[in-house]
Amino acid sequence: MSEREAELESKLEAANLRIRLLEDKVDALLRGLYASKSEKLDPNQLTLLEDAEAKKEPAPADADERTGAATSKTAIPRKPRGPRIPDDLPVREEVLDPDIVKADPQSWRLAGEEVSERLDYEPAKFWKHRLIRRKYVSKGNPYLPPVIAPLPERLQERCLATPELVAQVVVSKYADHQPLYRQESIYRSRHGVTIPRRTLCRWVELAARWLEPVYMEMIRRRQAESYLQIDETPIAYLEPGRGTAAQGYFWVSSKPLDDAIYHWHPGRGASCLDGIVEESFSGTLQCDGYKAYPKFQKDRKRPLELAGCWAHARRKFFEARARDPAACDWMLRQVGQLYLIERSLRETRSGPALRAAVRSSSSAMILRRIQKALYILKPRYLPQSSMGKAVAYALEQWERLQVFVGNGVVEIDNNLVENAIRPTKLGLKNWMFIGSEGSGRTSAILFTLVESAKRHGLDPYGYIKELLRRLPESTNWQIPQLTPSAVAKSNKANAA
Repeated sequence: MSEREAELESKLEAANLRIRLLEDKVDALLRGLYASKSEKLDPNQLTLLEDAEAKKEPAPADADERTGAATSKTAIPRKPRGPRIPDDLPVREEVLDPDIVKADPQSWRLAGEEVSERLDYEPAKFWKHRLIRRKYVSKGNPYLPPVIAPLPERLQERCLATPELVAQVVVSKYADHQPLYRQESIYRSRHGVTIPRRTLCRWVELAARWLEPVYMEMIRRRQAESYLQIDETPIAYLEPGRGTAAQGYFWVSSKPLDDAIYHWHPGRGASCLDGIVEESFSGTLQCDGYKAYPKFQKDRKRPLELAGCWAHARRKFFEARARDPAACDWMLRQVGQLYLIERSLRETRSGPALRAAVRSSSSAMILRRIQKALYILKPRYLPQSSMGKAVAYALEQWERLQVFVGNGVVEIDNNLVENAIRPTKLGLKNWMFIGSEGSGRTSAILFTLVESAKRHGLDPYGYIKELLRRLPESTNWQIPQLTPSAVAKSNKANAA
């Protein structure tokens, strides 16, 4: 081969490599735009590391959307269906008598009745809450000054809104994702009440100032935890003089099935974690593969263990299926087996000790099989390809991905804290950005209270309304009794 031919051959190989990498990127973009949300495995794909002539197993009937664990629709027990009309709803009765009976009721005797029920609805409405404080003078000593009942405590002097209305504005924005301009339009067009958007903004800020002590108490309580999940998500905010929206971040930390606490930072560096994870925290922090977490771990004085997320590792193999479906499907099936074990542990309500024992005996074997396959697959793919990136991510995170096996408290993935982030993305579709950098903390406080209330089974509107009623008359010693977990516990005790 001549020198010229060798040069052309080298250029052709480089061009083919670039084409394959660009095809990977195009496939990923198309999947993000048009792919189905259900991540079902192809029943006709061959399995990796198995004989090609071996009999292929039938595909699962369905797959869990987030984990890909094989399931059968008939095998999943259905949740018991509740009554179509809840029993605790207030009842308004209407009695219907025949016209002939109404004309001459004395000639008829009641012999029984038939009752039918329908579900009715009354739209929200405004009304004036008028306080009338009457003055009195003493009859025996008319020269004494008149007496009058004091005004009850309120959120702000001369504030037009009651706690009920402020709670409605807050919940409409942070739970129902209604931006303030849309609320302003609804109040004006449907109720004939004009409340300027600037006034609604001030009410939201007023609510956040009153709720901040409860928010800080929730952060204080979290210092006693030894296991937290954490994730971050970008949120645009307005910065005067910039010309375009700047990008800030909501960082969310939580313990599974406990409070979800939001933090606002204009950046995403490791230094942001100093204000989120307290210096006194010592335990396990579960996160994704973002580089800020290892740096934060390295800079800390107290011991801190990082746990990985199998949902993130699995997702990368799913994204690479178009390039190598056989290898990816084998890997997804193995991860699915891990999730089947986790589902069984949840269904039996297993404690940390039993979870650790079952994982050590069953999940550890699957992990060894996955690790062996990763080392076999690594030299087969270019590092820049989607499959090469998936394998490299799993191997880089491997030590952290095994933490859940020996620690029964730790979950297999970070999905619970990601679920807490989801409401911010739903709201972002409607309000696009937050008002300013200072508004970030306001939103973090209100998201925390609303989402934590939902996690503890509380009605967000009823909870926020009750807080805004009680806080003006509460002392600092009463704040611990007002957190979502404390209120939920009190409600259960009262109902028992």
